[in-house]
Amino acid sequence: MVCTSNNARTQPVERFSTQYSSASADLLKIAVEIANYAAQRAASVDCIGGFPAEEFKWLAEAGLLTAPLHPEYGGVGLGFQSSQTWLLLQILKQMGRGNLSLGRVFEGHVNALQLVQTFGTPEQVQRFANDAHNHKVFGVWNAEAADGVKLYPDADPANAGGYRLEGSKTFCSGCGYVERPFVNGALPDGRWKMCIVPIEKVKVKVNPDWWQPPGMRASASYKVDFTGVALSEREMIGQPGEYFQQPWLTGGVVRFAAVQLGGAEALFDATRIYLQGLGRTDHPHQQARLGKMAIALEQGNLWLQGGAAQVESYAPIFGDLPSADSAHTRSDQQHLVSYANMVRTAIEQVCMDMIQLSERCIGTNGLLPPHPMERIIRDLTLYLRQPAFDASLTGVGEYVLSETSPARELW
Repeated sequence: MVCTSNNARTQPVERFSTQYSSASADLLKIAVEIANYAAQRAASVDCIGGFPAEEFKWLAEAGLLTAPLHPEYGGVGLGFQSSQTWLLLQILKQMGRGNLSLGRVFEGHVNALQLVQTFGTPEQVQRFANDAHNHKVFGVWNAEAADGVKLYPDADPANAGGYRLEGSKTFCSGCGYVERPFVNGALPDGRWKMCIVPIEKVKVKVNPDWWQPPGMRASASYKVDFTGVALSEREMIGQPGEYFQQPWLTGGVVRFAAVQLGGAEALFDATRIYLQGLGRTDHPHQQARLGKMAIALEQGNLWLQGGAAQVESYAPIFGDLPSADSAHTRSDQQHLVSYANMVRTAIEQVCMDMIQLSERCIGTNGLLPPHPMERIIRDLTLYLRQPAFDASLTGVGEYVLSETSPARELW
C-alpha cells in the first residue's frame, strides 16, 4: 500500500499588520455545522482504515483548510495571527466535539501551515499556500522509534542541495489523506531539520497493521517508511534546529488541548442525553455528577481563554517571525511555555474527570455500542496520552519556584 492521496525569510511583523474582517468569525458557525455532521458519522468511520474524509471535503469547501494562511496568501490568518488564537481554539474544540480523529488531523494541518509561514521563504510560503488552496491536507509527522528518519545530502548532482531520507515515522495521522506532511529528521551532525514530503509524488512503505489501537481508529495513524525518498532544496524548511524554537514549540500544546476539550464536551452531551432518555434526571447523585461535569467543562474553557490571551500578549504573529527583532527575554519565553503547560495539564485532568464521572453516570450499559460514550471514552483516553506530561508539570513548578513575584502577579 502506498500512502498517497537560499533561506531568505518572510517579511518582518509590519507586513502582517492588516486587520481582519469580522467575517472570519463566521468560520466558527461553519465549524459547528461540520462538527455536528462529524458526530453523526463518527461511529461509521470508527474502524481501522476509516477516516473522516467527507468532513475534510467540507473543511476544504468552507475555506477552513486555507484559513490559517495570512490574507496575502488567501486565508484569514487563523491562529497565525495571534489575535485569532481564541477563535482557532474554539474551532479546534468543535472539531474535537464532532470526532477526535477529525480534530487531531485538522490540528496537525493548522500546525503545519503555521510552521511554513514562520520558517519558510516567501517562495515556499506561496507554493504551499497554493497547495492548501488546491485542497492539499498538511500534517506534522514527528513521532518515531529507533528507526527514525535521517537526512543525508543527496549525492545526485541533479539534486544539488537536496537530501535523501532513511527511516520511518510512527503515528502518521491522516496517512492516505495528508499529502503535505512535515517529515522532520536528523542531519548527520544530529541537528533536526524540517522538511515537507509531497506524498503523491513519492513512493513510501506504509504499515497499516502497526496501527491497532483501542481508540482514535479513524485517525489512520500508520507507520510509514520514507527510506529512499529524495527531496529538493525547495522542500527543506528553515534552518536546522528551528523546529524546537521556544516558546512556540511548547506554546502550540494549547491547540491539541482544545481538541481534547471538545471530546470532553461531546462526552458531556452524550451522557446527559443518555440519562434524559432513561428518565434519570431527578436522581440527586446523577445531578451532582452532571454538576461536576459542567464545572469541569467551564474550567477547561477558561483555561483555553487564558492560553489564547497569553499567546496574544506575547507576540502578534505565531513564531514571532525569526527575522524580526525580538524584545522578549528568556523569562518571557518561560512564562508562555509554563502557562501553555498549565493549560495542557489542567485540560487533561478535566478530561480524565469527565471520563470517570460519565462512567459512573451511565454504568455498564452505557459503555456498550451503539452508545456514543463508549467510542468517545476510547478515543479521548488514547488522545490524552500526549508525550512528556511529567516534564510539562515539573517545568511549571521550576518556573514558579524561580520567580519572586506574588501569586497574583505570576500570570
